[in-house]
Amino acid sequence: MEPVRLVRGPARGPGEISWNPSAEPPGAGLASSAVAGFDAAIHLAGESVVGRWTAAKKNAIRDSRVLGTRTLATALAHADPKPKVLVCASAIGFYGDRGDEVLTEESASGRGFLPEVCREWEEASRIAAAAGIRTVNLRIGLVLSASGGALGKMLMPFKLGLGGRMGSGGQWWSWVHINDIVGGIEQALHTESLAGPVNMVAPNPLRNAEFTRTLASVLGRPAIFPVPRFALALAFGKLAADELFLSSQQVKPAKLQMSGYRFQFGELRAALESLV
Repeated sequence: MEPVRLVRGPARGPGEISWNPSAEPPGAGLASSAVAGFDAAIHLAGESVVGRWTAAKKNAIRDSRVLGTRTLATALAHADPKPKVLVCASAIGFYGDRGDEVLTEESASGRGFLPEVCREWEEASRIAAAAGIRTVNLRIGLVLSASGGALGKMLMPFKLGLGGRMGSGGQWWSWVHINDIVGGIEQALHTESLAGPVNMVAPNPLRNAEFTRTLASVLGRPAIFPVPRFALALAFGKLAADELFLSSQQVKPAKLQMSGYRFQFGELRAALESLV
């Protein structure tokens, strides 16, 4: 396959297609003729959830996902010929704060801002599904990457020996190595049985206290400075602190494993050692 990128500015050659993901109505942002004839579409775009959740930030988080997905799904639904599959990002935020409950793709959605966003996000992709395009909603967990993301923001305080558990440390963190994100997308593209929600997380989630101890151990540093809730709330706002850092989600990749996918990194220590 030869990838072609959707870009917000002018297209700079045959490898790019210009679009406006927030255009209204959705059909105005991307011509169906521009996306006709492709084998597959992969949609991962969205405003970063990290940062203080002001009203403007929350609107950007929601609109960048829902409007962008609606625009792309509408164009794909009217394309001739249509792609065979749409792989669209979602997030394990769909489940909300669930304590020690083991969560699979069959689990119900939770309550809160992120569950609402994820429900609308996935609903927008159903425009493509209704048109006969196999649609996969990857519910992605905490992505571990050497080039940024959540891990990139955690590394500095831990390297300085200032890291530690967040809140009580008892909340479950469901993580995934960036290599398995790529592998999971490839599996979704080529596996006809995969459709609808698919949890994109490693098979062994950990409580936050164990996650942070493991990270500190890999870096050869202590993990003795817990971050209390009030400090997270001061930095990110109460809602973001509760839903991003203190929310507990013990998620299992049931459908992905049943499809035969083998994770490159199923254990946190090996994943971190490969990155740091």
